[in-house]
Amino acid sequence: MYQRKLYHDLLVNYNRLERPVQNDSAAIVVDLGLTLLQIIDVVSMFVCFHLALDIYLSWNPENYPGVQNLRFPSNLIWVPDILLYNSADERFDATFHTNVLVNASGSCQYIPPGILKSTCYIDVRWFPFDVQKCDLKFGSWTHDGWLLDLQMMDVDISTYIPNGEWDLVGVPAKRNELYYDCCKEPYPDVTFTVTMRRRTLYYGLNLLIPCVLISGLALLVFLLPADSGEKISLGITVLLSLTVFMLLVAEIMPATSDSVPLIAQYFASTMMIVGLSVVVTVLVLQFHHHDPQGGKMPKWVRVILLNWCAWFLRMKKPGEESKTYAHPPPHHTSTSSIQMSTIPGQASTQSTTTNGNMNLYFGYHSMCTENPAFPTSTDSTVLACGGGGGGHPNSSSPHDIHSEQTRTLLLEKVPEISQILEEVQYIARRFREQDEEEAICSEWKFAAAVVDRLCLVAFSLFSIICTFTILMSAPNFIEAVSKDFT
Repeated sequence: MYQRKLYHDLLVNYNRLERPVQNDSAAIVVDLGLTLLQIIDVVSMFVCFHLALDIYLSWNPENYPGVQNLRFPSNLIWVPDILLYNSADERFDATFHTNVLVNASGSCQYIPPGILKSTCYIDVRWFPFDVQKCDLKFGSWTHDGWLLDLQMMDVDISTYIPNGEWDLVGVPAKRNELYYDCCKEPYPDVTFTVTMRRRTLYYGLNLLIPCVLISGLALLVFLLPADSGEKISLGITVLLSLTVFMLLVAEIMPATSDSVPLIAQYFASTMMIVGLSVVVTVLVLQFHHHDPQGGKMPKWVRVILLNWCAWFLRMKKPGEESKTYAHPPPHHTSTSSIQMSTIPGQASTQSTTTNGNMNLYFGYHSMCTENPAFPTSTDSTVLACGGGGGGHPNSSSPHDIHSEQTRTLLLEKVPEISQILEEVQYIARRFREQDEEEAICSEWKFAAAVVDRLCLVAFSLFSIICTFTILMSAPNFIEAVSKDFT
């Protein structure tokens, strides 16, 4: 009964268009506060705010026993036109117009809840270790500071619900007064700066740690043997994997060209390392499978790789023993030795042998059987039918006569010996060429191993330096790791 009478008495002469002040030149004081309940998105927040004092809605509680406060719809009484200046909502004013709670002194409490979407500059330079600051700028849309004195209240975060992506650092507030060129009166506003720190556990487990592991796999390219044939395949696979992760990062980051995100810098440096590892692997394979016919290793390459780099990396060059095909000394009693230089027409072919001579061994019985009258010689170069007691050690024939007779008989009795000696020369020359080719190939393979080891050390150091330098350059890296990963 008293409540109905009070409603009638207060609204009988009330005009909702009139500012509730006794002096029209005086400014009505509006206290603006903010209650932050939850961060839904980086630009969407669920808030409530408090307002005003209306002298026309006050009463004496003794005249209306039991009535402590009243509730008026916001469209029946005067409410200040406080709006979010930097609103990004489709309706601009996204608040729900609730009732205004009025007490006996005329103090009005207007708490319109709403999900506010504000325009916010997103600085992705330190992503995912970034701290974002979004401003909520509130002020009267039509009243200047001489008509509406906007005052700031503390922010209430006692009922704040934590967000899985953002940590609330703080909500500092500031009252501003702006003067425009057109007008001399001030225009006050209250700006609440919502400071948020991105939680990095999700991005660390799903992006950073896999990237570090994949970049570590790129170093295995230098440990994989070149003969396996999988060095290039491993490098290309790692590069494609990083490309896929780079696309995932691009999808979750805001499209902006103001700055390069920290994680993009890290991925770019890692992809550069992997790309260079593929290029170096091609060079290593070219060294390892170098064609010996392509020439010997240049002197400067040998000095740098095989001497300096091998010494620095503590790599020992495989022992290269000169393989000379030494002929066994005559140890059979039934063999004889003939010097190739004693055969006419063969002197021009002796320079390709090891010592200028080639010894030919043939059976004692065959020579003696075919030519029983074959003369003997005591010369150390020619020995024919010298086994048993058939020799003539006391022969007084001149040395040149016996040598000439030996050459003549050999050419007459064994015409194929010249062709046999040429074949033996060819075989020996081929063996020497193969030894030289093997030595050249071994030298290039060792150079490839040195390049592999050198790149393994260099790329490992570069990866570690890039990882710590780029990631730890974020201002709140230590804080993020200590809070999110522990």
